[in-house]
Amino acid sequence: MGSDMRVACRRRAFVAHCSVLLATAAGLPAKAQPARRKLLVVGDSLSAEYGLPRGTGWVALLQARIAQQKLPWDVVNASISGDTTSGGRSRVPALLAQHKPALVVIELGGNDALRGLPLAMTQANLTAMARDAKAAGARVVVVGMAVPPNYGRQYGDDFFKLFATVAKAEGAALVPFLLHGVADVPQAETLFQPDGIHPKAEAHPRMLANVWPVLQPLLR
Repeated sequence: MGSDMRVACRRRAFVAHCSVLLATAAGLPAKAQPARRKLLVVGDSLSAEYGLPRGTGWVALLQARIAQQKLPWDVVNASISGDTTSGGRSRVPALLAQHKPALVVIELGGNDALRGLPLAMTQANLTAMARDAKAAGARVVVVGMAVPPNYGRQYGDDFFKLFATVAKAEGAALVPFLLHGVADVPQAETLFQPDGIHPKAEAHPRMLANVWPVLQPLLR
């Protein structure tokens, strides 16, 4: 066999080998993308961007951070300004059925306190929402709140503790106080809108900073 013939044979063998490799590679399944899951936030005006430009509230900032970190989660903000735990309890079953979330954040209770509603009712409603979410296959995060001192020390202490009580009893994660670093700092009034109840946009990154360490392990 002449040298030209040997070279031609080697070339044909190389091409055939490459063809086999390409065919094999083409038959490999593409790398599976993680299925996207939903994070449902059920809250009140503190989560509904009351008085704020759209996209500046802590829930919107949360979605932006999730996107930035390329986590396979979509945030559904089902918060309504003025909502109470009773309102949330009535809404949760339909929200769970509609969105089928893997994670539910419950940020309710502040309006109960502002209305002086019985603490036992608030606790029962939070418990019911947590149980509904768990029964639907979701993990739960309870977001705690506090009330100003003028509500009375005993009421304020008992209100603050009930969030931890519910979280512990239901195996939920707990954000102790959504407004830590906002409502409990010197000159806190500068971080609030004129009504003295709703934080300004510049306070919401701090609110996210309170929630993120609790959420992050659940998102991964």
